[in-house]
Amino acid sequence: MAGRQRVVAALPTLMRALRKESSLKPPVHQHQRLPSLRRAFSLYDQINLIDNVPEDQLRFQQFTDTGFTVNGVSYEGSLLCIGNLLMSWSPKKFSEINAESLSIFKMMRPIPEILVLGCGRHIHPVNPELRQFIRSTGMKLEAVDSRNASSTYNILNEEGRIVAAALLPYGVED
Repeated sequence: MAGRQRVVAALPTLMRALRKESSLKPPVHQHQRLPSLRRAFSLYDQINLIDNVPEDQLRFQQFTDTGFTVNGVSYEGSLLCIGNLLMSWSPKKFSEINAESLSIFKMMRPIPEILVLGCGRHIHPVNPELRQFIRSTGMKLEAVDSRNASSTYNILNEEGRIVAAALLPYGVED
C-alpha cells in the first residue's frame, strides 16, 4: 500500500517533467521527410546498413514542392542522378520529358540497369516513344511519383546497384 501511495504522489512531478521535455523538442519542419524502409529490417540490419553507406554516396533526405535535399544540400528544380553523380535537369514538367532530355544515356557507360522516373506529385503514363527510347538504351523503367522515386533510388543505390533517377520536384503537376 505504501508503494502505491509513493507512485501516486510522484505522478504530478513525472507529468510536469514530461511536459517540460516535450516543450523543448524542436518544431516540426514543413518539409516532408522521405519514408524509410529501414523499419522493415531488424535493428542489427539497420546498424549495418547505416555503417556501410559510403560518405560519397548520394542519399535523398527530404523533398519539397520545388526541390530536394541530397546529402544535406538543398537543390531547387529537377534533378538527374546517375549512380552517385547528381546534376540539374532541364524538364520543368512531365510533358517536357523526352528522348532528348534523357539523351545522356546514349553515351553513358556503364548503363544503369534501371531508370526511376519521378513524375512530380502524380504518376503519369509514359508515352510509347519514350518507353522505346529507354528500352533501346538497355535500361528498365519505373515511373512513380517523385517522393517514391527518390526513396526507390536510395534503396537501390544502397544495395550497390547501378541506378539512375530523373526527378521532377514533388509539387509539379502537369
